[in-house]
Order: sequence, then structure tokens, then C-alpha cells
Amino acid sequence: MAVKSKTTVRKNKPRAIRAKVKRPIFDVDTASSGRVNARYDVSRTTEENENLWKYVDGLSAAEANSPTVRKTIRERARYEVANNSYANGIVDTLAADTIGPVIQLQLGDTDLSQRTERAFSKWAMAANLWAKMRTMRRAKTVDGESFGMLVTNRKIINPVKLDVRLMESEMITSWAGMQKDSEIDGIRFDEDGNPIEYRALKTHPGDYRTFMKSLAGEWVKAEYMLHYFREVRPGQVRGVSELTPALSLFGELRLFTKAVINAAARAAEISGVMQTTLLPDSVAAELADPLTVIEIARNNLVSLPEGWTLAQLKAEQPATTYAMFKKEIINEAARCISMPYNIAAGDSSSYNYASGRLDHQTYDRGIEVERAEIQHDVLDRIYAAWLSEYRITAALTAAQVMDLTDHEWHFSSRGHVDPVKEANADESRLNNGTLTRARYWAKRGADHKRETSQWIKEKIDAEMEWNKARKDAGLDPAPFIDTNKQFAPAAVDEPEEDNKSKETE
Repeated sequence: MAVKSKTTVRKNKPRAIRAKVKRPIFDVDTASSGRVNARYDVSRTTEENENLWKYVDGLSAAEANSPTVRKTIRERARYEVANNSYANGIVDTLAADTIGPVIQLQLGDTDLSQRTERAFSKWAMAANLWAKMRTMRRAKTVDGESFGMLVTNRKIINPVKLDVRLMESEMITSWAGMQKDSEIDGIRFDEDGNPIEYRALKTHPGDYRTFMKSLAGEWVKAEYMLHYFREVRPGQVRGVSELTPALSLFGELRLFTKAVINAAARAAEISGVMQTTLLPDSVAAELADPLTVIEIARNNLVSLPEGWTLAQLKAEQPATTYAMFKKEIINEAARCISMPYNIAAGDSSSYNYASGRLDHQTYDRGIEVERAEIQHDVLDRIYAAWLSEYRITAALTAAQVMDLTDHEWHFSSRGHVDPVKEANADESRLNNGTLTRARYWAKRGADHKRETSQWIKEKIDAEMEWNKARKDAGLDPAPFIDTNKQFAPAAVDEPEEDNKSKETE
């Protein structure tokens, strides 16, 4: 009965369903063999690209920048900067453009803020702070990092005896074989990855006069140590020279320049070369002797033995491509620090005004980023240490110290190539309110209140001298006629009022 029911159900199904359909059987091996494997060509190692990435590794940032690696790169970078005029000029220019002559501390317009700004400026000059900042920027470029220890220096001619003692990077190191898990290259870290101590050597390890003493060191708390470097990889704790990609280029530039000079010098020293097609005999052998010297008189005809010819030695040095090669090498070497060619080479002969300004945009943006790191890693910490000591000498209250913690740093800007256009642009921005006098003086590394006060004093002095001269001449006092005006909306509006009065007349 069950079988009959089953047969009845089958007969009632549609023909399409009753028909036996042949479906392909899914085979895992067959499907795998027909799969399209799409991947990066650069991820494969072939005979063509094997040498390109022969030394690729998977080391961490801390292990890749091991003391041995940093020592080799650091020494080679110092050598190139010391022996290559272009490398030395690039480093000096970068330090000068980044730091400038001075850095202005801006606290506000109150009398307390103005007094504190002047006090900090006097201390910075007494401690030679800005020269040390340029040295730190130079050391960061060449060595990859720079250290400064906040110490007390009784020799500073200032009520605040704070000083910054600069240290080279090799003076911060671990004791050989005694490095612990929480310590990396002379720096101890807490559980959150914050540095808490630095092991500083008492003397430089390269000073062989005190070799045994140079091995001794002491742990310095992180609050007294300035560590200025750029972290380009997560987990990086020590810096590597910023000139690392360009070191081989600087070396090749020196070698190529020396080869060109030597080739030209050899060609100039030798007068000519004697050649012959004769078989060697006694005369030919004597003339062919490399020790034989033949003196040739100037402005005279010289006869040569039969079968001999005299040819001038040609200087086969690439004189036409030397300048091109040097330009490309300098341009590529300076690219790693975002410096344009005309600044790196000190040559703008191939530039016009537009291309010069366009190339400077990338360079200026890199300097702005670098200045932000300097403020965070160095300047803010120096100011905090100075303020903690200055509050004692100036007898400041807790409320006054709190007000002085809000501060800004103003760096000097590079001068415009066209001062007239710059002055007209500043005047227009001051008139329409898009630029304030405080910001105008800040980009020049000066305090606007002191500059305005000085300008007013000069106006008053000029007025007094003017009337004094008129009195000596027997004339009545009169307003001083001054054609020089300071950037101010009122000063710019005066000609417009004069024009309106003339139109009314």
C-alpha cells in the first residue's frame, strides 16, 4: 500500500520535474585548480627582483635601529657632513631656517605677561638657548636625535640658574649585557610605554683619554632630560639620521667630482702620446720605454722618427654632463628633508619667481611641522622648568603662575623676495581685518605690544626734537610732519579722508 501511494504521487508530478536532470558533481580539487589567484606582483620573488630586496627584514622599530646600526649610520653621516660642502650647507641652512635667530615667547598683553616675556628673553640670551636649539636641530638631522639635560649652572649671569647641557646621542646607552626587559638602548619605560629614566654617561665614549671613566653612567629622571627625535615607526624609541637615504648619494657625488678633476688634471699635465706602427727595434724600444722623457720646445717644429706620430691626449671626462649629474644628485639628496634644489645647492639661476615660491611651499610646510615637534619636545619643557624657578625669584603667586602657563611660541619667518608686494598685502589684510598687528609682529618673531610702544616713543621723540629745532630757529611750535606710518587701519584711512575733502572743495 505504501509503494502504490508513492507511485501515484510520481505520476501526478509535472513532466519537467519527472525528467532526470544531470547536475555536475562539485569536486574540491577541480575547483581549486581552476581558481584565479590574484595577488601583487611585487610580493613574488623572481630572478629579476631578487637583488632589489635582498636585505629586507621583519625587525621591529627598536631592533632595526639597534645601537650597532645607529652607530654606523651616525658616523658615516658625520663624515659626509664634515667632508661634503653641499651636505654641510644643507644641514646648516635647515637649522637656521627652522630655529631662526630667536624664538619669541608670547604670554599676553598684561603687565605681568610683558615682564615675564622680557625675563625669559634675558635668561635665554644668558644661557645661549637659541644657539643650543640650532645645535639640537643640526644634531637631529645628522645623528638622528639630540639630548639635552636640564641642570643648574651657577655661572649664568641671571637670577634663574637653569641651563640646558647638550649631549650627543652615544652618551645615552645601556650598560653592555645588563639591559633589562623594561630598558631599550639606555632608556627605561613604565608599563604604559612612557620613558622614566635615561642612562647618561659621564664622558663621551669616543674620548679615549678617559676610556674607563666613559663607561660609567648614571640614571637621570625623564623630567630632567630632553629627547628630541622623530618617531617614524610605531614603537621607535631612538632616532636615525635624517640623511640616511642620501648618504650614498653624497658619497657618489664626492667620488664623481674627484674623478672628473683627476681626469682633467692628468690630461693637462701630459703634453702628448707618441704612437708607432713599426716593429720594435732598438730605436723604437728606447722611445717606447715608459721612463723615456722627451722635452718638446714651445713654438718650434719637431721632427719625429719614421713611423711615429704625435697626438694630443684628450680629456675624456664628461664635461657636458657633470653639471647635470651634480644637479640631479643634490636634488635627490635634499628631497629626504623636503628641501628644494635652489636652497640645497645655493643656486637659483634656473628658477623663476613662480617656481621658486612653489618649491618653497613644501619646504615651509615641513619646517612648520618640525617647529610643532620642537615646541612639544623641547620648548614647552624648558619653559615649564624655567617658570618653576622664576616663580621663586619673582615671588609669584599660584594664580599668577597659572596665568603664565598659557603661552605661545612665535618663530621668525623668512623674508619675502619682494618686500613691496609683501607690505602692500599686509596693509590690505590689516585694513579688512584678516590680519591683526599681534599676528603681523608674531610672524617676524617680535612682540606687538613692545613694537607698538617703541613706535609711539619714537614718534614722541621726533615730535620733541622737531619743536626744539623750531624753537632754536625762532619759530612757533607746529605738528611734526612724518611720512613714515606704521601698519594700522587709521594710518591707511588718512589719504582717503584727504581725497574726500578735496572732492568736496
